[in-house]
Amino acid sequence: MTLSNPLIIIALLFALLGLLLFFLTLRSWKKKKRFGAAFKFVSALLMFALAALFATICLAVQGYHALTKEELAAVVKVEPTGAQKFTARFVMADGSERLFPLAGDQLYVDAHILKWTPLANLFGLHTSYELDRVAGRYADLTDEATKTHTVYSLAKIRPLDMFALRQRFAFLNPLLDAEYGSATFINSNTPEEFKVMISTSGLLLRKSEKGNAQ
Repeated sequence: MTLSNPLIIIALLFALLGLLLFFLTLRSWKKKKRFGAAFKFVSALLMFALAALFATICLAVQGYHALTKEELAAVVKVEPTGAQKFTARFVMADGSERLFPLAGDQLYVDAHILKWTPLANLFGLHTSYELDRVAGRYADLTDEATKTHTVYSLAKIRPLDMFALRQRFAFLNPLLDAEYGSATFINSNTPEEFKVMISTSGLLLRKSEKGNAQ
């Protein structure tokens, strides 16, 4: 979260306006201008509320990545370790690595996608995504219903999430054009390296050139 973020700049501007109006409120009160003081105080509260709103939205979308075209979200290397068991080593877009032991015949990955309205675009909010979960998936429905399930979170831990925030507060409706989940899966019975690709149309797993070369 940096000062180059338009949402932070807007939140700071509203906060500064709120502080200015608050000091003007105190001055009007000392001059016994009660009506003027009351008006400035209400205006200050409004500015602080708007500052809190934009700061909250900024915090809630942290971890989501701007999405303008098909992008590489992660590289994952699948390695079978036994019957219906495998590991998935993720190298995320930021370079961090995570290893997951999974059960099943297929690698499953899903993501959250947020599509903002043109109004929200003016505040620097554009279509964005965040990888959400990785899991093992069974090809057979009976296995899926009866065998061990393994699932892990890929999302970053943070105090607020835009998906949850959107469900709690209806006033965010005009800002979000669409919110949806996208999922993809692929067989995990042979050692392979895949690229987790994401676009505005959804998520997909594609064999990497390195994996094809092997």
